[in-house]
Amino acid sequence: MPLNTKLSSPENLLLAMAFIMPLVFSVWMAMLNNFVIEQASFTGVEIGILQSLREVPGFLAFTTIYVLFFIKEQRLALLSLGLTSLGVAATGYFPSVIGLYLTTVIMSVGFHYFETVNQSLTLQWISKDKTAHFLGRALSVKSIASLLAFGGIWLLMKHFSWSYQATYMLFGSIALIFTIALAISFPYFAPPVEQSRRLILRKRYLLFYALTFFSGARRQIFVVFAGFLMVEKFNYSVADVSALFMINYVFNWLFAAKIGQFIGRVSERNVLRFEYIGLTILFILYGLVENANIAAVLYVIDHLFFALAIAIKTYFQKIALPEDIAASAGVSFSINHIAAVVIPALLGMVWIVNASWVFYIGAGFACCSLLLTLFMPYSPSLNVEFRRKEKALVEQVL
Repeated sequence: MPLNTKLSSPENLLLAMAFIMPLVFSVWMAMLNNFVIEQASFTGVEIGILQSLREVPGFLAFTTIYVLFFIKEQRLALLSLGLTSLGVAATGYFPSVIGLYLTTVIMSVGFHYFETVNQSLTLQWISKDKTAHFLGRALSVKSIASLLAFGGIWLLMKHFSWSYQATYMLFGSIALIFTIALAISFPYFAPPVEQSRRLILRKRYLLFYALTFFSGARRQIFVVFAGFLMVEKFNYSVADVSALFMINYVFNWLFAAKIGQFIGRVSERNVLRFEYIGLTILFILYGLVENANIAAVLYVIDHLFFALAIAIKTYFQKIALPEDIAASAGVSFSINHIAAVVIPALLGMVWIVNASWVFYIGAGFACCSLLLTLFMPYSPSLNVEFRRKEKALVEQVL
């Protein structure tokens, strides 16, 4: 039965989907390192390959634009959410190298198609002056869902001795039921502007593409290797990892909306410069740390910086042609995942030689992003995508 008109708004649908995805994906992520080490005897090489395979659907996110010839964006988002739920539910029943690779790819296809379409719908449905605050609210909702997931893992596995299989199945099934409920309850919302149905690569979006590329590169260091460091070097249990994630998401829950408001008031250029300077320092400290408690503090601080990446999305929304948003969302996800497909496998081999080198490389990625912010204008708009002098340089080069 459809919701009443006050509740059945595009904003509420986005927030509801923003709750479901981290509820199920956080379970997959929080238990993964312990599961693959304990049940499948993974080393840095296997986890690197698995994470690279996970990112292949992200690299292929540009194909979303072709799928949209056959299905509307809103319906594709819900279908992708359901596929993610099924992949997570099945994960615990395939504790082998090949089995984990297969379930990971299934989960990842749903995850990356959802994230691509969800970003597109958000930038289409939410007005520019409210986007940063809304994205902050969405992060807070995601944090609440993740807190429930990590709290559930901690309670079920530590105090009730649930198996990996049962825990994966429970959360995957709950997410699937919630997704079906959304599909039944919300009407279809037509896009405010008809979207282009072809691949788009524009010179005006060059800085956005570059920032997106290095964001994907440095994100892999955190997602893949920072968590693996906690388990392999400091012997964190699955309950310890879940508790650490809970701390991360408490901070996001409390501060993400405020960070979104802050980005709305302050230039994206200044916000991103602050983020990349902080990340450079953090990655260097990761490479040097020998104390488990200090490593945990670094991990929490690192996670907080993710909220600042909202500034890349709001920068793009301000410079983009309205009809380019859906096509550009797929292209940007593919660019984000060019590095993501390659880096985990390559750095997995670096890891077994010297784990610290992985984090020093991450510091290098952050420095590259910092240099790119020099091209950003203080007030980006449709005709102001670069700083004036840097725009002339870019046009001369291209």
